Amino acid sequence: MHTEHDWITTPVTADLLRGALDTEPTEHGLLPHRLPAWARAQNTDPQLAMAESQPSGIRLAFRTRATVIELDALRTKRDYVGAPPRPDGLYDLLVDGRPTGQASVTGGNTITVDMTAGTAELRSGPIGTVRFADLPDGLKDIEIWLPHNETTELVALRTDAPVEPAPVTGRKVWLHHGSSISHGSDAASPTATWPALAASLAGVELINLGLAGSALLDPFTARTLRDTPADLISLKIGINLVNTDLMRLRAFTPAVHGFLDTIREGHPDTPLLVVSPIMCPIHEDTPGPSVPDFSDIAAGRLRFVALGDPAERASGKLTLNVIRDELARIVRQRATDDPNLHHLDGRDLYGDTDTDELPLPDDLHPDAATHRRIGERFAALAFTDGGVFGGKDALTVHRA
Repeated sequence: MHTEHDWITTPVTADLLRGALDTEPTEHGLLPHRLPAWARAQNTDPQLAMAESQPSGIRLAFRTRATVIELDALRTKRDYVGAPPRPDGLYDLLVDGRPTGQASVTGGNTITVDMTAGTAELRSGPIGTVRFADLPDGLKDIEIWLPHNETTELVALRTDAPVEPAPVTGRKVWLHHGSSISHGSDAASPTATWPALAASLAGVELINLGLAGSALLDPFTARTLRDTPADLISLKIGINLVNTDLMRLRAFTPAVHGFLDTIREGHPDTPLLVVSPIMCPIHEDTPGPSVPDFSDIAAGRLRFVALGDPAERASGKLTLNVIRDELARIVRQRATDDPNLHHLDGRDLYGDTDTDELPLPDDLHPDAATHRRIGERFAALAFTDGGVFGGKDALTVHRA
């Protein structure tokens, strides 16, 4: 049993993190961000502020001989009035790349959201600790993947042996942007989101800019992608534009062109894959917005319904099929001058037959099994030899 005199406390600093684009000192410690400060300053949407502060894809990465690790963290989780409490976020431990443990912190802040009234109430709570013990002796590389669905302030890292930042892996860096499905929605854990699974299968370093409810072609997101070093880039575009009913086809087409133009300013030749939406029956031919259906909320079942009228497509309202057709057309047009631009139909990741076998539980978001299927299919379609991102052979060093 370790005493307090055995512990080495290492300050949690940006050089111990991968997948974060910014860090913010707080009253308690360090808050990782997935958008830089200048981009956050241009945002007024609380949904995006929440999403980018949730560390999907962000992990502590260090080398040590420690056999015991403790991490103090202050979480902020969200509960919803009338619904059962949401499960605690998980920390996934990898030792030399192998899954070795999972744990959660207790305490923390809770934001209680009343979706009917449109209100949110914050209740403060204490800092918690996640502990991993009985680790193998010897020098090893440690990754602690932070909860993908809880804002997490990192307070203190304690070990029973010294810590140093993990060495650069030499693997390709894959930069991905998408919606809550890419963020992680109902994935089982942070390493089980579909982008994390695909990255693991492909042997690449992930930077995940999946932003729940917020893949809306924002110019500051495009500039963030432009300015982030990466070897491979993918963009999953569509579902949020439909379920927020944000724009019409007239605005969508030039917005996509502008988004791609901005990314190409910083990545003129980087392989860039545009992915259209996966199958979502409520929005295939019915425009948004989509809203929650609370009729079964007491039983723990929340569903979403589409409020648009299919006839509104004639006036330019967006549906998933409209977006798929237009994205395919845009990529074909641009690819004549941009041979590194590619398109993937999202229904190749999750399509008609999948909805029968693995229906979306809330009619909008995939469950854990579906995340695994999407991740495996994306890895097979994009990262294997012959895919748009190729195999594992070419190594270009960027720090994720």
